[in-house]
Amino acid sequence: MSKSVFRKKSLERILSDVKSGFSDSEHSGGTHLKKELLTKDLTLMGIAAVVGAGIFSTIGEASFHGGPGVSILFVLTAITCGFSAMCYAEFASRIPVAGSAYTYAYASFGELIAWIIGWDLLMEYAIGNIAVAISWSGYFVNLLEGFNIHMPQYLTMDYFSAFKAHEKIQELTASGKLSEITDQIKSAALAWTTAPSVGGIKIIANIPALIIVVLITYLVYVGIRETKRVTNAMVMLKIGVVIAVILLGAFYITPANWHPFMPNGFKGVMKGVSGVFFAYIGFDAISTTAEECKDPQRDLPKGMIYSLIICTILYVLIALVLTGMVSYKDLRVGDPLAFVFAKVGLHKISYVISVSAVIATASVLLIFQMGQPRIWMSMSRDGLLPKAFSRIHPKYQTPSFATIITGIVVAIPALFMNLTEVTDLTSIGTLFAFVLVCGGVLLLPKNEAEAGRFRIPYINSKWIVPALFIAGMVFFWKPMVALFQSENVHEEFPFALFLLLSTALTVLAFVKNLSLIPVLGLLSCFYLMTELGYTNWLRFLGWLVIGLVIYFSYSYNNSRLGKEPEVVKYK
Repeated sequence: MSKSVFRKKSLERILSDVKSGFSDSEHSGGTHLKKELLTKDLTLMGIAAVVGAGIFSTIGEASFHGGPGVSILFVLTAITCGFSAMCYAEFASRIPVAGSAYTYAYASFGELIAWIIGWDLLMEYAIGNIAVAISWSGYFVNLLEGFNIHMPQYLTMDYFSAFKAHEKIQELTASGKLSEITDQIKSAALAWTTAPSVGGIKIIANIPALIIVVLITYLVYVGIRETKRVTNAMVMLKIGVVIAVILLGAFYITPANWHPFMPNGFKGVMKGVSGVFFAYIGFDAISTTAEECKDPQRDLPKGMIYSLIICTILYVLIALVLTGMVSYKDLRVGDPLAFVFAKVGLHKISYVISVSAVIATASVLLIFQMGQPRIWMSMSRDGLLPKAFSRIHPKYQTPSFATIITGIVVAIPALFMNLTEVTDLTSIGTLFAFVLVCGGVLLLPKNEAEAGRFRIPYINSKWIVPALFIAGMVFFWKPMVALFQSENVHEEFPFALFLLLSTALTVLAFVKNLSLIPVLGLLSCFYLMTELGYTNWLRFLGWLVIGLVIYFSYSYNNSRLGKEPEVVKYK
């Protein structure tokens, strides 16, 4: 048996496991996932995951920093995601099984890196979904207010926010700064003062967030066909609303608002990278449904790329409309689309947008609640998680136990927590997954192109990457030197890692004639990671350390691949 933590599963081994019915390590009958998805369904699922909280919330913060120039950032981010999407597409075409980047890493880097990326994806999906559930709750409560239905404040938020608001009001009142008490603080403090108590403990919880997670989890539990139908309906509706917003908003654009185009320079544009990238997170989630596609080699690549192109066009147009209707300085709000229409006096349109925001965020939650159990299922098949996680329901043909656990992991924190920085943490986890997928493609054996299977066009990077590296050093050497002369130089270690990686890849590109697209994908994703800040890197590394403790205490010893005699392993 292999003792190496970098033991790999060959492509043949992965495919033969699924073909032989190893979809359920607890059912010898070989219960398989139901094959229901076509290119149209995958494209709509990709759009469902991407057009959500990003376009309805984080785009406002990004526009505030970058001005109209944020539209350029959407294009740059889309190109970065496009490189990664092509790498995902080639992996999905070669390895059409559930597990997404986890499975791909197992085939290319080995078990330890596969575990790290699987653990990383669990953080990305879980924290992202907690944030989406809390965001959905806010939109839903506002929607009820429009119908004159008022939920008690203590049932619409978390305990900590209410407590902090109560303290803040007391502090501001005592110091005579009454003008600083905002409506938001008043609302949260009201939750504290009106909440009932049991044994001296205030009963404060975000009930709408709990309800939506329970409903979505149930839908994912009962089947992929039901999930597909609901997703398709929600996507059609919200795309219609987004297009209507673009067309109607175009009549209220004041071109003077587009000047200056980048009021805070390129650095200001890049400040919005977290929010903009968070808006794109999701297109990769459809790769977790590979075993539920009727023709994954053909449909998965198309679904990912089509959804990315459609969403980019919508995002760029929305960014131009928003910054054209009002000054970028006014867009630092949680609901920018509704805000700009209210600003120009179209309050009814603002209300319609609030309705679509409820639908949009629910569809994002749906896709990610579907993706996470399939990653847990794949890790369980390999022995890295307990067997129960790979159990497939005999009737619904879904990963039942993993789906229930996913619901609990998201619902409980959403009920009690207030996550204000989840977009950064989710973005850094996703970018890390993209980096490994792009790097993994470079390690795949070079096969001949096959009809009906996607393959990244080969462009020799031998001269292109060194030329780009030299040009970057020539044009940006002064800012780079300045970074490492600052007082908090230790906070620049992510950028130092990027420089080391860039240097190493430049040498390898020249010596090994590497394929250009995966190299550019790897470098661009890693650069965006450096833009997410020192604190988020520390949190991310802390999460990975916890994962490594679990791997070496449980997963390494229970690995299915590690228990098999060396002689029977595929080469």
